[in-house]
Amino acid sequence: MFMLFIISFIIVPVLKCCGTETSTYTTQYDEVDIKEIMDNERLLVAYIGCLLDKNPCTPEGKELKRNIPDALQSDCNKCSDKQRENADAWIEFMIDNRPEDWTKLEERYNPDGSYRTKYLESKHNATSNVDESK
Repeated sequence: MFMLFIISFIIVPVLKCCGTETSTYTTQYDEVDIKEIMDNERLLVAYIGCLLDKNPCTPEGKELKRNIPDALQSDCNKCSDKQRENADAWIEFMIDNRPEDWTKLEERYNPDGSYRTKYLESKHNATSNVDESK
């Protein structure tokens, strides 16, 4: 299940729209190591700053920032499996470990909070399923 690509948003492989309704985002950046970014404070702060227009963006950050609205609106239907996987990992990390930054990103890209709700419901369901299997 795809939760929030936002901010996912952030730093997930950069998405680049190819122009048609059935097109997919570029997979050029699918091999970006999202864990490396999440584990590196300098990189993490740089990407967050990029998405919040507080500092310059890398080419990957520019593409990501440009495509977040479309990805959110379409529930990432143009995303590759790797992009969805990275988006999910990013969202989980941000909500659980950097809630202040998540809130800022959410205010900008998902003001109704719908993707946080999806994530929390998914997390609750996963926990419930683990409890039931014991």
